[in-house]
Amino acid sequence: MEKVLIANRGEIALRVIEACREEGLFSVAVYSEAEREALHVREATEAVCIGPADPRRSYLSIPALIAACEVTGADALHPGYGFLSENPDLAEICEAHGITFIGPSAEVLRLCGDKVAAKEAAKAAGLPVLPGSPPLSDENEAEKWAEDLGYPLLLKAAAGGGGRGIRLVRSPAELKTLFPQAKKEAELAFGDGRVFLERYVPEPRHVEVQILADKFGNVVHWGTRDCTVQRRHQKLVEEAPAPALPPKLRERISRAAVRLAEHLGYVGAGTVEFLVEGEDFYFIEVNARIQVEHPVSEMLVGRNLVREQLRVAQGKPLGYRQEQIELYGHAIECRINAEDPDRGFLPSTGRVWLHSLPGGMGIRVDTHIYHGMPVLPYYDPLLAKIIAHGEDREEARTRLYSALRRFQISGVKTNRDLLLSVISHPQFAMASLATDFLERIKLSR
Repeated sequence: MEKVLIANRGEIALRVIEACREEGLFSVAVYSEAEREALHVREATEAVCIGPADPRRSYLSIPALIAACEVTGADALHPGYGFLSENPDLAEICEAHGITFIGPSAEVLRLCGDKVAAKEAAKAAGLPVLPGSPPLSDENEAEKWAEDLGYPLLLKAAAGGGGRGIRLVRSPAELKTLFPQAKKEAELAFGDGRVFLERYVPEPRHVEVQILADKFGNVVHWGTRDCTVQRRHQKLVEEAPAPALPPKLRERISRAAVRLAEHLGYVGAGTVEFLVEGEDFYFIEVNARIQVEHPVSEMLVGRNLVREQLRVAQGKPLGYRQEQIELYGHAIECRINAEDPDRGFLPSTGRVWLHSLPGGMGIRVDTHIYHGMPVLPYYDPLLAKIIAHGEDREEARTRLYSALRRFQISGVKTNRDLLLSVISHPQFAMASLATDFLERIKLSR
């Protein structure tokens, strides 16, 4: 493996370029016609345009990506997160063309992408799962399963991800209304109209485990993360380790994640996600890729997870055992998005004008923005991730609040002020968290 094509954009593309430099590999950036001046285009060893601004004709086009590999001589492809990062067809086609796909196998991607099949695999590995239905063909079948499971329930897309395709169903009348809507949305969003029902947990915590596996059967975890503060099932604040978890419960969750990875024959970096309710935890899904929130785990472990992905893809062993991983301190990350919280998180476009960026002890900023950069309507609204690390959670929280105050840009609306309210809220400071945090707490802003 000598040259890595990065099938992505934004800050994750920059992370992969950085890791390629550290690993002594050449990097190839791809870009749409609208992003010729993007930072990842400037930083890569070389760059190639793969199509127009519409991501369906550029970043989501497998033929365009494979052609870019052939034109540039790239012998590996890193998918980043989002876009085609969990697409088994891309992994298969890469293999057919002699291109190393930096991620798990197409078989594992296909299984993990099917939420119902993934739950069955988790059960087979001995993990606890929430009671639920198989994929449902029609409303009558859905009504029968709902009656057996009991309301309230979550109606979920079998091929869903990233918090999309989820609806809360409280009654038979709501099920009758929401079922056809959910099937239609699932078909449009994921190309797969299958939906299923799952028991609803009212005030859970969202806890996940970062795992890493090599091609020799070695699997380790990098501890837990908490991603409980969300809006519309999409994460806003993430931290590691998950706070206020009893040590025995933390160990049980971590061991369960490793056990599942071993059962799947997983290779590469991935995340096993759980809902935590009191002393109980339930498997949700496997994100078979690198996560947006991976920096908080990196801060605790002191290793570059993207570089670890490259090393594993080259056939190198991990080179360390679980007992050699030491987690130091606490880290919290906030996602700065170009959106307006006062208008239902409506995406905001325009040009970014930088006034100040934070830095200093324990502060890290992962971003692709530059002064005068256009924020386009075609892509994810993520502008930056601000990560704070401290000896304990309170030090990390205090540093993050200060860093957020020093993150000052104009030209587009952002969620910065909302994040300041979250980080400074007494219940966040006490780690009194649930997935409905934003809804149940009136934030003073």
